[in-house]
Amino acid sequence: MLGKSYSGRFLPLTEKEKHISHNLHTHVFMLADEIGERNIWRPQKLNAAAAYIENTWQEQNFIVQRQEYAARNVDSVNLIIEIPGTVLPDQIVIVGAHYDSVQGSPGANDNGSGVAALLEISRLLGGRKFDRTVRFVAFTNEEPPFFLGRQMGSRVYASRSRSRKDNIVGMLSLETMGYYSEIPDSQEYPFPFSFFYPHTANFIGFVGNLRSRQLVRQSLHAFRRHTQFPSEGTSAPGWITGIGWSDHWSFWREGYRAIMVTDTAFFRYAYYHTRQDTPEKIDYNRLARVTGGLAEVVTELANANNER
Repeated sequence: MLGKSYSGRFLPLTEKEKHISHNLHTHVFMLADEIGERNIWRPQKLNAAAAYIENTWQEQNFIVQRQEYAARNVDSVNLIIEIPGTVLPDQIVIVGAHYDSVQGSPGANDNGSGVAALLEISRLLGGRKFDRTVRFVAFTNEEPPFFLGRQMGSRVYASRSRSRKDNIVGMLSLETMGYYSEIPDSQEYPFPFSFFYPHTANFIGFVGNLRSRQLVRQSLHAFRRHTQFPSEGTSAPGWITGIGWSDHWSFWREGYRAIMVTDTAFFRYAYYHTRQDTPEKIDYNRLARVTGGLAEVVTELANANNER
């Protein structure tokens, strides 16, 4: 991978980063505390989360599109906004995160953190111009019983994108991004990654399959150039445990290049898929640094002259 992971001390948050941290805190507490568990067994809560995302995007002056479908006879919706490209508008960069939570969990980290970052990246980039079209998507129904199935919200979206022949040049899935630790041996891995990667859970990960390795390299390099925050990247066969466990998998199924940006979830986070996945577990200042860096990653991916 290009560049080197940051290993120095953190400087104090800038005013911009403080604002991002505050907004992330607001979004996660709304999703995981005020709304709470949100899935097809709690459809009113799932709808409340969708309404919150839609209202937030409207306040950011975006026009929100709704992609509706039925999942187990429950009305479900993916939410979409976009910044049209000015040079290559038919080439699309997608940034997505799922807003449902697993049954029995309020889902602060999984995936309130990813949705919060999605909302902040769209705010940071709103009103700017890019060569390519940037599309932000809030997916429903990522968690079981839909996980890796045809009624998974991102699967519906990716399948319909392929039917329309959308030219998606890259997709970033924001998945479980808010937990960090400086305790030695706080990070675990599936075999054989423990031989090659750090054992302190203080980094953000960029993960893709072998076909998406160039997107991993581009994204990680852009992040490291702009952000003083530890980062690691890997491209590996999609069948390895955890590599394909989010919405990027749906885009792989349709032949698109896609990666996951993650704190590695259950490989470091003891509260994964439990009732204890609550908002106070999130490190909002570190997530703010990551979110600001990802805005720069999207900027580079969306401008053709930044390709490497």
